[in-house]
Amino acid sequence: MTKQELVQKMQESNAVLPGKKVKLHFGDEGAIMLDGQANQVTEDDDAADTTIKVSWADWQSMVAGQLDGMTAFMTGKLKVEGDMSNAMQLQGVLSRIK
Repeated sequence: MTKQELVQKMQESNAVLPGKKVKLHFGDEGAIMLDGQANQVTEDDDAADTTIKVSWADWQSMVAGQLDGMTAFMTGKLKVEGDMSNAMQLQGVLSRIK
């Protein structure tokens, strides 16, 4: 899946946290903004309440079920900046896009 396909799938699934801005940052691959204020998913790299940093390869492994999110966090493959509770809530939201 490409990043653009992921954005579209997230938008169709309404994968946002109401009232919150959460950014998934994939390093050189860019970012995806889950904007719960505007109720949209974009490729913007704006300021967010929470930023989740993970490589695109590790993200793909997580989506495929080959890498557990908690394991990725504990081993430093996934980093959270900002409000950790948003990252925890996001797990349930993202389960809708699989």
